[in-house]
Amino acid sequence: MRNSKLYIRIYIAIIISMCSFTHGESIARIIKLEGLVYIKRLGIQTFAETAKIGSSINNGDAIKVGEYGFAAVIFLDDRSVVKIKSSSQFEFMDTKNTRSLNVEFGTILNKIEKENRNKTFRVVSPVSVASVKGTEFSAMIDPSGVDQFVGKEGLFDVFNSVSGQTVSVGPGQKALSSSSGSLMQAPAMPSDYPTDPELEDVIQGSQEQSKKSGPNQSIIESQKFETPSKNGTLKQKDTIESEIQPSETNNNDLKNQNLNDESNSDAKQDVPKKPFGLGLGIGSATIDGTLYNQLALRPEINIAGVGIGLDLVVYMDNEGNVRQDEWDLKNDPDQLYDKILYVRYGEKTSPAWIKYGSIENMTLGQGGLMQGYSNMMEFPSVRRVGINTGFNIGPFGGELFLSNIKDFSRGGTIMGLRAQYKVSDSLPITIGLNYVSDANMFSSLKDKDSDSFPDIFDDFPTDSSLWNDTDGDGWPDPGHGMGVPDSLIDIDADGDNILDNLDDEITLKAKPFSINENKASVSAWSLDVSYPVLSGDMLSLTIYTELNSLSFPEVVTIDNNADTVFYRPKRSGTGLTIPGLRSTLFGLLNISIEYRSIMGSYVPQFFDQAYDLNRVVSISQGTETTVKTKDMSIFSEYDDSWSSDGLFGSANMNLFNLINFNASYASMKADTIEYNSFNSVLTLNTDNIPKLSNATAFYRRNNDKNPFDFNNPSENTVMGYRVGYEMSKGVSLIWEYSEFYRDDGTGKLEPVRQTKVETAFSF
Repeated sequence: MRNSKLYIRIYIAIIISMCSFTHGESIARIIKLEGLVYIKRLGIQTFAETAKIGSSINNGDAIKVGEYGFAAVIFLDDRSVVKIKSSSQFEFMDTKNTRSLNVEFGTILNKIEKENRNKTFRVVSPVSVASVKGTEFSAMIDPSGVDQFVGKEGLFDVFNSVSGQTVSVGPGQKALSSSSGSLMQAPAMPSDYPTDPELEDVIQGSQEQSKKSGPNQSIIESQKFETPSKNGTLKQKDTIESEIQPSETNNNDLKNQNLNDESNSDAKQDVPKKPFGLGLGIGSATIDGTLYNQLALRPEINIAGVGIGLDLVVYMDNEGNVRQDEWDLKNDPDQLYDKILYVRYGEKTSPAWIKYGSIENMTLGQGGLMQGYSNMMEFPSVRRVGINTGFNIGPFGGELFLSNIKDFSRGGTIMGLRAQYKVSDSLPITIGLNYVSDANMFSSLKDKDSDSFPDIFDDFPTDSSLWNDTDGDGWPDPGHGMGVPDSLIDIDADGDNILDNLDDEITLKAKPFSINENKASVSAWSLDVSYPVLSGDMLSLTIYTELNSLSFPEVVTIDNNADTVFYRPKRSGTGLTIPGLRSTLFGLLNISIEYRSIMGSYVPQFFDQAYDLNRVVSISQGTETTVKTKDMSIFSEYDDSWSSDGLFGSANMNLFNLINFNASYASMKADTIEYNSFNSVLTLNTDNIPKLSNATAFYRRNNDKNPFDFNNPSENTVMGYRVGYEMSKGVSLIWEYSEFYRDDGTGKLEPVRQTKVETAFSF
């Protein structure tokens, strides 16, 4: 306890000391904008900051302009101007000798000054590189892989990174560069140069004034011309000194608050999607311990804000036999759901959004109940169909989550709800209320034939009319219903070589454990409050608190012979996080630390990424098989009078957009009991690594005494990786591996390994 307080004091002291640092020097500022314009700071994963006139642009930042937007950026050292048209996105990257705009898509107009320049200016796309020292030209980068560069003044070179060809472009000329490797220079028509959406005299006035008054004054003066109002029209401003301050929005806080400006109503239109994409996968996959050859067709459609992804896959064994489990539509029409990978409309920043299908990295509130949940952990052997929807209206926001709608027929599913309210822009306190429930934890038990008897209890898991075979000879016991002819019934069901009708002491299996007749539920709620203390490019700090509660009702299951086969006592518990601190340092490192106090049967992040894997586990001893829910495994050593205190910390680091590392560690102690958790993900930015299209590795182990005991894994251990090798443009070899552990029925853990190798084609 004393050490915990010491750690918190040290952390606060570090944060306070950081407040004395000044912001790093910006390389550019926004001097003009209209419509939807957003900034993604270095080290932040999303475009969470709304751009303003005067917003600073730092090295490594990215900018995104919506469908009806426009922005103009001026570099502070040489006064060069870049004008960004609608539906554009790129990243600013400065080195000692070069200045690069790494363009994902869109159209930009560049006026690069020759005077006072000491760096080569480059426009870089996935296909091409345009290099200049001083000129005026445009760049149009199409996601389809065709780039067009048009010269207006001066000379510049265009390099095709696929073929290695280079051409020079002068005034009145253009270069066409494609992902196929072709590069050609041709005369440009007047209509080839994009129209300038801004009045030239605005920028010219800014540049002329800068020579007289210096960089800051030039920006101030440029704002006296025109600034956009909320409705997009232009209006005069008497003074705009407040407008030119850098936009210092707390990006971490924006993840959990509503973006409620009128301009955000069209946020779903910000990132243009390819209207149609097609992926082809050829490789292998392990399903239920069997290796299959895989042929997958994965089309994606994006039209008018609606996105649809399909997963049309065929599995064949080594003899060429097609696995029918995925295509038995006649007997199981619900398999059509499995062909839909996702259907979505809008984004989480939109006034309303919805997604159907795959759900990944689901977190509610501050994450005390649910953090990082995924319904894809057993894909493709188990295909779950979830729903995530919500709204943002003014200061109010709401969200609904369902993990698997297929579970409704099995007694229920995991459901999450969140409602939040932001007090005001001047007092940005966000209050959130969360509720999570699992209506029937037993619903995760596999039941291939859908007869309500899980496969672990069902001697005939593929036949819904049969379930018991006492002697294991492949013939069913009597008592399976009128639908089973007498000729199929075992006449010596106990296998003692005495016909059942002549046997006085026959003992047969009782009716198996049924999901329809038994339910084990869990419900949880939480209340969280957050406040951004500091909001800056170099330093941000948010303080929050969260109160969580878990409740597990008593469950008693009795079989036909009146023997108790399942018992779970009533449990409940609460957890308090106070305080919680979240900070961003230098735009590179995100840190959070919490002091946690726990009473009774509560564990943080009970609904975590691996929840579907350990939601319920089976244990076999001899001829008897029982099940344990997750809470029974975690809280088996203590009751609701137990309490503990400890620290939780997490860190996310983005190293120069090359490596992203995310890790968290929790240590909870009470007398002689200790529970620790460790989660980590390492991702490489393969854009900067030739021939590597994907590289990710993860390791997670929660609520164990020693999560770093790699030689002795537990049921809470999940690990894996994904590596992609680009063999040629649009063709990658993908290797996926995941591993988790389950009881083999004897109390011994056995690894469950899933391997998938495929050749992916992108069209």
